[in-house]
Amino acid sequence: MADQDAQSPVGSEPAGLSVLRWDEPPEGPVLVLLDQRRLPAEETELVCTDVPALVDAIRTLAVRGAPLLGIAGAYGVALAAVRGYDVAEATGLLEQARPTAVNLGYGVRRAAAAYWAALDKGAGQERAGAAALAEAEALHREDAEASGRMARYGLALLDELAPGGGHRLLTHCNTGALVSGGEGTAFAVALGAHREGRLRRLWVDETRPLLQGARLTAYEAARSGMPYSLLTDNAAGSLFAAGEVDAVLIGADRIAADGSVANKVGSYPLAVLAKYHHVPFIVVAPTTTVDLLTADGASITVEQRSGREVTELTIPSRGAGDEEAGGVPVAPVGTQSYNPAFDITPPELVTAIVTEEGVISPVTGAGLAELCARSSQVTIS
Repeated sequence: MADQDAQSPVGSEPAGLSVLRWDEPPEGPVLVLLDQRRLPAEETELVCTDVPALVDAIRTLAVRGAPLLGIAGAYGVALAAVRGYDVAEATGLLEQARPTAVNLGYGVRRAAAAYWAALDKGAGQERAGAAALAEAEALHREDAEASGRMARYGLALLDELAPGGGHRLLTHCNTGALVSGGEGTAFAVALGAHREGRLRRLWVDETRPLLQGARLTAYEAARSGMPYSLLTDNAAGSLFAAGEVDAVLIGADRIAADGSVANKVGSYPLAVLAKYHHVPFIVVAPTTTVDLLTADGASITVEQRSGREVTELTIPSRGAGDEEAGGVPVAPVGTQSYNPAFDITPPELVTAIVTEEGVISPVTGAGLAELCARSSQVTIS
């Protein structure tokens, strides 16, 4: 594996975040990632020179978030092609890096298809690699554009469901610029409300056990000057009971054909709370996250992660951000743990799904199929 760390000057504005970029130094093309394991303490870049390095970055969550994983996967194929590595092998490694996020496979297959199509037309290795890179860049641009459209549709929906502005929004995990080619999915909606003076409070779940809310969403909210408060995941119920939540906004890692939503574990309990308290529960995700070939929630493969994430408190900072950087035990030695990375929310608990192609409400399989038919980015296998 060939990778290295480099300190990166990151701008003071959220739009200045360089989360993922292709670079071509004299020693050869590389994919440069903002290492999310080290946030918020350090803004450090991770340089991947080959696919195994990128796969490790994906598995250890240096790069994460459904849309961004698709982009990273596409660039990974391009990296293998341009550097002359085995593209078929690289495609297999990347597709299996994380099983639940459907965007990863979509991005990988899209860039690989461009590469193989170029070869079939008689292109040499260099031109075929350039075709894969061009496809990755196109996906990157499309995701940024989709982010802006989702924000507009989502804000309009919020104003319809909770007229009068002053929105108090509860979010889970991280759905901002750190997961997207643009300003994000669910977070982009909240950011749009903030920019128009209609965000009263963003409630940020810590999102245990890896604290993506505390480390990443709070980081992005602070950079954007948003009014936000951090809470432990199990404090959300008291917020609902006190009438302090106008809507829940989350992202998605996979949406099945029936409208079931796989998202960071802890999303399903929020949906149940929202239903009981008559609060809109809104999923914001691009159509690349919709998987019409997965029939329902029970058919979604849910990633099971290491028990050490539960039995130890990992401190990302000084080391490479991986397990050997150190964990503080918080449970007796030998404790067994249950650590699914995601849970599944059934469509009857989802008020609406917001995509770049529009809003689906009520959420039905027929509505999803119709929406995806309008999109040129529908997920394929």
